[in-house]
Amino acid sequence: MASSLVLVASVLLDQLFGEPRRFHPLVGFGRYAQWLEQRLYRDDVVRGALAVLLALAPCVMLAVAANALIGGFMLDTVLVYLAIGRRSLRDHALDVADALRADDLDLARERVGRIVSRDTGELDGTGVAKAALESVLENGADALFGVLFWYLLLGAPGVVLYRLANTLDAMWGYRNQRYRHFGRVAARLDDLLNLVPARLTALSYAASGHFRSAWRCWREQAPRWESPNAGPVMAAGAGALGVSLGGAARYHGAPRQRPVLGAGPPPEARDIHRGPWLVDRALVIWLLTILLGEALAR
Repeated sequence: MASSLVLVASVLLDQLFGEPRRFHPLVGFGRYAQWLEQRLYRDDVVRGALAVLLALAPCVMLAVAANALIGGFMLDTVLVYLAIGRRSLRDHALDVADALRADDLDLARERVGRIVSRDTGELDGTGVAKAALESVLENGADALFGVLFWYLLLGAPGVVLYRLANTLDAMWGYRNQRYRHFGRVAARLDDLLNLVPARLTALSYAASGHFRSAWRCWREQAPRWESPNAGPVMAAGAGALGVSLGGAARYHGAPRQRPVLGAGPPPEARDIHRGPWLVDRALVIWLLTILLGEALAR
């Protein structure tokens, strides 16, 4: 039952210690990716593909070698722990909720700006709550369930490949003037790696809340969302929580009208607390399912 023990131990480490405070490997990888971008950037697909290859290949090869030479419970546990961000996601979201509950809108805007890519300087309380809850739901898939999925499928190298590709997408996967072509491969790779885990996440969100509402929102609303993987995750999550997300937002100074996701009223500060609660319930479902699957396979 090594896989389930690794995942439980990693989640416990994350709960106890959160993200490393002095240096996080993903921060170091981000600096390496910036260095590559400075030397390779030209807004075409070939340069972007080369940057992705040079960013990922050495790290994945190192993970494969380490897995072959010293792989085991400790290495796997540390790698999965470093890749997940459950506690950080929860803490950031609750900080936003606390600021809203204290009627400090400026502080709430500042805090939510740390976890979303949209412009937050003019958001009202509802806009802040929407942004925070959307981040919790989407990053629950990226920074938790996607990691678990790829660990189960490919072990430690799968975790490294998935999490670093996800980081590149967060850096280069924008459809703006600079990254429209350069970031295309990073964005498509992230879409491919999330194709299955995003839908498993959506299903587990639905099972953790109002299932019928979540299922209906997923099927009817997700196809209209720009991202093929964020759509199912956020639609199912919003439906499970009984709130409405999406709608108007500003990105890099430009307004964007997004489809409405979910069913119910817009979220308030107290609804932000329900986001991590939904993620935790889904996590329990994942872990129990993995434990049961391993027990039946013995």
